[in-house]
Amino acid sequence: MKYVKKDKYKSLAEQLEAVSDWGANIRHIHNPSEAVQLQAVSEWGWAIQFINNPSEEVQLHAVSKSGQVIKYISSPSEAVQLQAVAQCGYSITHIDNPSEEVQLHAVSKSGQVIKYISSPSEAVQLKSVEKCGDFIQYIQNPSEKVLDFLYRNHRGIFNAYFQEIEKSKKEVI
Repeated sequence: MKYVKKDKYKSLAEQLEAVSDWGANIRHIHNPSEAVQLQAVSEWGWAIQFINNPSEEVQLHAVSKSGQVIKYISSPSEAVQLQAVAQCGYSITHIDNPSEEVQLHAVSKSGQVIKYISSPSEAVQLKSVEKCGDFIQYIQNPSEKVLDFLYRNHRGIFNAYFQEIEKSKKEVI
């Protein structure tokens, strides 16, 4: 891994070589071209944190390497959000007000991320418990359809869920 001094490499070829060695070298390149940006994030997705106003293409490349880098993207498009959660379901924790489609993709990748979704729709709840019935514990107000699914497919989890609710009620009294 070579480190680059600020503005050491002026030519496009030198810049591409520098970011190919280590994507974070982009932070030392003044006003990098889109080609240099793409090479940097292809090498290391986290390099996006050093890029001002990256294009959607650069954003997509970065989140396809590491979904969590979406936290460095201001106002990511729906396509960028979907790519991020496809790469890592936990990326949803860095998305403000994700759409139902983004939520569905996130829980499809990692069902337990439902615990980070406030007021998930019935479809999102169902997708999560289809992955693993135990994820019911992360849903505050499961829908009747979700509870019916648990009853039909995971009777033990269904019974444990209601035993836990009854236990909580007794502790309050």
